[in-house]
Parts: sequence; C-alpha cells; structure tokens
Amino acid sequence: MSKVELVRSHLQDFGMAANVILNQNIKKQIKAGKSVHAFGFGQSPFPVMEEAIEALREHAEENEYVPVAGIPLLRQAISDFHFRYDKIRFSPDNIIVGPGSKELIYALVNVFGGDILVISPSWTTYKPQTQLANQRCVVLNTTAEDEWRVTPEIVEKAMEDKTLSKYKLLILCNPDNPTGTHYTEEHLADLTEVFRKHNILVLSDEIYGRLCFNHKHVCMSKVYPEGAVISTGLSKCASVGGWRVGYHVFPDELKTLKDAVECVGSNTNSCACTPVQYALAKMLNCEEKFDQYLNHTTRIMAKAGDYAYKELTAAGVEAVKPYGGYYLFPDFGILKPALAKRGITTGNKMCEAMFKEKSIVLMAGGPAFLRPESELTTRLCYVNFDGKKALQKSREIGLDKPLPEDFIKEQCSPLYHGIQAIVSWVLEQKED
Repeated sequence: MSKVELVRSHLQDFGMAANVILNQNIKKQIKAGKSVHAFGFGQSPFPVMEEAIEALREHAEENEYVPVAGIPLLRQAISDFHFRYDKIRFSPDNIIVGPGSKELIYALVNVFGGDILVISPSWTTYKPQTQLANQRCVVLNTTAEDEWRVTPEIVEKAMEDKTLSKYKLLILCNPDNPTGTHYTEEHLADLTEVFRKHNILVLSDEIYGRLCFNHKHVCMSKVYPEGAVISTGLSKCASVGGWRVGYHVFPDELKTLKDAVECVGSNTNSCACTPVQYALAKMLNCEEKFDQYLNHTTRIMAKAGDYAYKELTAAGVEAVKPYGGYYLFPDFGILKPALAKRGITTGNKMCEAMFKEKSIVLMAGGPAFLRPESELTTRLCYVNFDGKKALQKSREIGLDKPLPEDFIKEQCSPLYHGIQAIVSWVLEQKED
C-alpha cells in the first residue's frame, strides 16, 4: 500500500520536525566518534535542580490518573509563580497542565474555529501543526530592520485579505525562537490595538519568558487580558525538557477554548506524568533556591549570547543581539557573492558546506523557519557547553560579582571554539 492510500491528502508532504530530526542525526554522529560544533538544537545545558530531583524520587510511587488539567497543587504553584514574576494573579481554574506545551499548542490549534497566523521567522513546529490540524495558515513576514518583530503595519496588511475567518489566532513567541528578539510592553500594546480591531486572539508562547537578559519580561496577559492564551512551561528555565510538562493559561473570556482543549486532553493524553507534576510543584515552592538557580543560569546564557553576537558581527555577519532565550538568527548574506562562485545559492547548501568543511551544525532559515531558501539566514543555538560546569563556577563567583570576561572561553569552551570555527569559515570565504 502506498502513502497516497494510507495518509490523508493534506499530509502527503508532511515530515518530521526539522530541529528534532537534525538533533537525532547529530547525536548519532557524536556517538560514532565525530567531533562537531553543534548549534542546531535548543535544549537547556544545565542540570535539574536537586530539589526537583529529590521531589521526583519522593513521588515516584504516585501512579494514579490525576485531573486532565493537572493536580491542584501544581496549578496553585503555577499561579503563585506568575504572581511573583509577572504581578498577574491567574486563577488555577484557568490553567491546563499537559505533557509539554507543544502538545497543548497543537490541541489549541486543532480546536480553534478560525485561521492561524504565524510569523516568519518562526519556530519549526507552528506551521506544521496547522497542517496536521488541517487548518488554514497565514504567514506574516517580518524583517531584520524591525529586529524580526511583527508590527501593527504587517498585521494590518495581512487583514486586507477578505477571505480570512472572522476570528484569527496569532502565534507569538516572546522572547523569540529562532531570532532571540523580544517585545516590550509598548510593542505589545501597539499590537493589541490591531488585534482587538480585527478579532485576533493571541497564543503567546512565553516558554523563554523567565530567561530575559537585562530587561523584564512582559506577559501578554498584562496588555491583552481578554484575548491572550499564555503557553509556557518549565522545560527551559528549570532544565526539565525531557520531563514533558507544560501548561496553558486562559482568560475567563476564552473559557470555551479552555474547555475544548481540556476535552482534547481527556481523549488523548489523559494527564501529564503524575510524579513529575508533584515534583515540579515542590520545586516551584522552593522560591529562594529557584530564584538563585534562575539568576545564575540566565546570566550565563546572557554571557553566551553576547559572546556569540559580538564575535559573529565583528566578522561581518548580521544578527540581532539576543534579548533572551537560547538563540541567534545570523544572516550570512555578506558571503552571497563569494558563495555563489562556489555554486552555493541556498541556506541549506551553505550549512552543508559549513558542516563538511568545519564540522559546524547550523539550521538554515529556509524553509524550516519559513524564510526564503535563497536567504542565508540560520538559527544558532548557543547552548553547546557543559552547563553543570558553568553553573558551578557561577555559584563559586557569587551573584554579587559579575562573570569575568574570559568566562565563556574557560567555562564554556565548546561554545567558544564553535563560534571561532564559524568566524574562521566566514573569513576564509571572504578571502576567496
């Protein structure tokens, strides 16, 4: 039997998530003994807090099915957590805990009765999820001049399409994957005026919201309380990606959507992992230790992002300085003439050359991140270092002192050498 016979027609060209398949392939090569500079996958490099690990041991015997929306203890801890950090009091009844925010995003996209708006550049999974749900997807193209932010003007232009549904759902990532950009309260307030005008709801993916550098994260619910669904979790800020627990927060006005997503959970995953829920609730209640952990890990990531940005831009590569998270979105457009002489005219071909010649792993901006194939943008994840070692050194230094200038070279050497390999490759292309 052929794929045409077995798979629904709108999924004939559907494939694995590009970042996941790349990570799997690179792991195989590393296991086989190949040395690579791996910048392709965004996973926290830091160890899990000991308090969370101990709590998981304590609750390992918890084997019952719990409420689809999550145990009350965890939902209350999440509510308290956001009140401490965002000064917004979310009702625990409006929180749905699931097996990762990725699963919850798909559930929401699946039940939503309108068109889905995604931003270019975009995380590799947003658009494929709309395809999987057989939803209409409209791509909003941003520019480096606006630091890859969607603007009111871009949204207004898209709304000129009279075939759009009455209600739209825009997926917004803040801080952003893959670009490292972010939205201030002013940016969000300006956008909200357009959202209200055109019946646009927002799925605000704030999974990197606790990992902001030198500024405070602004939760979308602060400026658009009636129309924003907050999608987040602890996989990035608490380094528990493999524990697979995320959550969504709905406003009272969108109870219909919240109930629909909860129904999806009851018919698919039943509940998030029970012992993990108890463990994370206990971890969140260790407020002082969690704050210290977050302060240490965030300043290390800020140092890593700043190092990568400064080195690459000094070599002529264009990029937006990262405001938070794990990512840069470098544009190697300066090399277009030189690479064209080598027959390299796409981002994927350029990444293949970088891997072949310097063992550098980057993901091209197009098509995975919804950029043109001819554009030489890439996503760079600056997390390829021993987070345990870096965290230990940061703790030895103390939060009352800044990290030294040589911190990346001495404590995050794989990142240091990987960035130097990219710089070396860029300079070689210029010389040719």
